Amino acid sequence: MASDHQPFDQMPVVLSKYSKRVLLKTILDRADGGLGLVEQRVVVGGWVKSSREMRKNPPPPPTTTQPPVGGGGGDAKEDAGGKDVKCVEVFQSRIPFLRTIIKVFGGNTAHTKEKLESIVPKPQPPMISFLQISDGSSVTSLQIMVDSSIAPPSLLMPTGTCILAEGILQKSSLQGKRIMELKAEKLLHIGIVDQDRYPLSKKSLPLASLRHCAHFRPRTTTVASIMRVRNVLTQASHAFFQNQGFVHVEVPILTAMDTDGFSEKFQVSTSSVSAKEPKREEPVSMDDTANVSLETIKLSIVEKSKKVEELKRSDSNKEALAAAVHDLQKTNALAAELEARSKSKSKPKPKSKSKSKSSEFFSNEAFLASSGTLHLESCASALGNVYAFGPRFQADKSESKKSLAESWMIETEIAFSELEDVMSCAEDFLKFVFDYASENCYENLYFLSKRVDKTIIDRLRSMASTPFEKISYTTAVEVLDKVVDKTFETKIRWGVALTEEHESYLVNEFYKKPVIIYDHPKELKPFHVRLNDDGKTVAAFDVIVPKVGVLIQGSQKEERSNHLSNRINELGLQKEQYEWYLDLRKQGTVKHSGFSVTFDVMVLFATGLNDIQDAVPFPRNHGKLHN
Repeated sequence: MASDHQPFDQMPVVLSKYSKRVLLKTILDRADGGLGLVEQRVVVGGWVKSSREMRKNPPPPPTTTQPPVGGGGGDAKEDAGGKDVKCVEVFQSRIPFLRTIIKVFGGNTAHTKEKLESIVPKPQPPMISFLQISDGSSVTSLQIMVDSSIAPPSLLMPTGTCILAEGILQKSSLQGKRIMELKAEKLLHIGIVDQDRYPLSKKSLPLASLRHCAHFRPRTTTVASIMRVRNVLTQASHAFFQNQGFVHVEVPILTAMDTDGFSEKFQVSTSSVSAKEPKREEPVSMDDTANVSLETIKLSIVEKSKKVEELKRSDSNKEALAAAVHDLQKTNALAAELEARSKSKSKPKPKSKSKSKSSEFFSNEAFLASSGTLHLESCASALGNVYAFGPRFQADKSESKKSLAESWMIETEIAFSELEDVMSCAEDFLKFVFDYASENCYENLYFLSKRVDKTIIDRLRSMASTPFEKISYTTAVEVLDKVVDKTFETKIRWGVALTEEHESYLVNEFYKKPVIIYDHPKELKPFHVRLNDDGKTVAAFDVIVPKVGVLIQGSQKEERSNHLSNRINELGLQKEQYEWYLDLRKQGTVKHSGFSVTFDVMVLFATGLNDIQDAVPFPRNHGKLHN
């Protein structure tokens, strides 16, 4: 009697609950490669990755010779050596006899032969198609053997063809790496492709070319592996926070406020009129500029423009750049206002069009959120430890390979937590996630190590086992300032944002491990970060890792109402938009800290890719929005 507890390799495959087919991974990802499933009948489906056809072994020749004259009336089965044959084959076997009759009666043999051959179709030789199909569940594809009597090879073999086949699993009939194959007995579905218009018909398209057909590229083995790694990293992220007792909450995508004080924002409008009209800048208040000359303002613009150009050389310090750009824009607006005021003092101000405002969905301006941190703080003040996972938007026209207009972010906030606590949480998070991925997604990582970056598995394991180095921003500047064997493009000095080359040197050459840099100058960080006692730095940190640079940014938030108000005023933000945020400090304030993980950059790190556009199913960046 068979045992009730069979080893995994001997257990039968189970149908997918919602599609009545067997997922290929349940066959191919077994330790025995599927050999324990030989002779089982299954239904599988997928898309053809590659194909080949072979001539079927011809049947043995008949034992009888040419039938005698007049013997053409016998049974077709008997005449064909005991096998069923088609009418065409029977007719062809009688051609020599017909030629004899024609010759006896004096016919034109050559002319008659041509006519006979023109009306008798030549039979297609029996063929077998060998199709490699993938259903997206495994790196490995399954070989399907289809006889031409079931479906013509020309219909099945083009790359991208979708089939649903029923048949018997058997050992591969071809020599090579394939262990198993399915001998198809019937095809339940065939989804044909137009080879001339199907972009994946070409072999070995580079990742850059695949970006132009994002709706098809998950069908490639490389992109499918990237998506499966992305899926495992998502699972690991949720598992970490759930295991630590965090509550998952959703924060709004639509907001009426500047959620970080730095990034350029996408404005949301329902009015076709407002979409066509040029953006109107808010008028600059002249209360504090009555005694300021236009020449002084213009000199200030020159200085601030130099600062912006200096910061533009650093892709990893967007917040400092955005703050400088914002400051420059305000100064330019002020200069324009002064010029307009001097030229047209007597002109009345144009009346605003109430029609466009009345057609808007919201009574005030609406934007896509660039951060969920502020709303997450509200939840933390009630639920304790919370996290959010969702899309965030930045309208920065960056050409960086590590940023997109739409990015997926993991954000967390921890009540009663200070800077040291949240830095430890960030380190533990990365160690857990990368260890989880290396254990639960090894096949995909191994494939990518062969195709993209051979170091990714070792890098992930090193991240999971190596203690991170923690240094202050001041220490980082001191280390970089002492470097004599290397020249940095941006000269380092205190107060300057660290560039990618600075971060790369610290991580790859000096410490040779991940580095956490904390206590940054307040000018480089958002308004809501807690001011340190020195009055110059804030309790913020960046986690720098090899290959991608900044992966996590975090901070202890400012819980003191007066300090927070001062920072809002310093950056020129509209205070009325933040009244609710200030209320959190006035009603039961608490020390709290959190961090943000750019999830797409984490995928970039785990897969070894060089461009973030390849780590996202449908990337959105400046000038590109196709599907």
